Amino acid sequence: MMAAEAGAAANTLAAYRSDLTLASGEIGGRLAAADAGVIARLADGWSTLARSTVARKAAALRRFYGFLAAEGLRNDDPSAALPRPGAARPLPKSLSVAEVDALFAAVAERQARVPADPLDLRLAALIELLYGSGLRATELVSLPRGSIASDRPYLILRGKGGRERLVPISDRARAAVAAWREQVPADSPWLFPSGRKHLSRVRLYQLVKALAAAAGITPTRLSPHVLRHAFATHLLAGGADLRALQAMLGHADIATTEIYTHVDASRLVELVNTRHPLVDGAGQRP
Repeated sequence: MMAAEAGAAANTLAAYRSDLTLASGEIGGRLAAADAGVIARLADGWSTLARSTVARKAAALRRFYGFLAAEGLRNDDPSAALPRPGAARPLPKSLSVAEVDALFAAVAERQARVPADPLDLRLAALIELLYGSGLRATELVSLPRGSIASDRPYLILRGKGGRERLVPISDRARAAVAAWREQVPADSPWLFPSGRKHLSRVRLYQLVKALAAAAGITPTRLSPHVLRHAFATHLLAGGADLRALQAMLGHADIATTEIYTHVDASRLVELVNTRHPLVDGAGQRP
């Protein structure tokens, strides 16, 4: 149902499978037949977990029991016994513009090495797309070989929930992709192949963290998703429209995009001081 009707992404399906399998194991099996008392005791065992983890586990079980009830496989729904922690949304981690410059300087330094390593071209294309277009890790590594054309400044991407969106691709990113694609075997269906499949998310994480170390950035501060956050934060700081940013990131709800408005408070203060009609050009009230 989650795949065929809800259109859930592969990572979402894997998360649901993991949470339901673990829950079933913790109560000795027969998860579908568990009553509210069993579910309450199961939830009690989550007391040491982060609120976000509890919220995710509870959501998976609610969806599961809702499905059983809708299909007539149960006459009741024991999920009322599950907690509703209302997971707090933390501010996204990001990078300063200077740190991003250091990353690209490290990429350029690697490309200048002699003898040249084709994989440095791949790294350049990966980082340009992560920071320049805000792609998710899964979206990036699974790009088809011909998805980015040198004469087309955008690509149409199918993201979470099967939703399509138009993603702008910078001239720099298209040039980096074109240089890397010359190294990709002609029979590969993937832009970033690895063996018989495409580059894995795990390998992408490793590449990004190694680059962080080379750029003098603590590796634990950097991940593909942090570069996506940096893309959004820096665009918004530069005056990008929130709705446009929502479309580029592929957020179903603009509330998800609005979290970036809390990242750079200094720009909000500057905006009021320079744009408010009761303040003159020098930042003073007339």
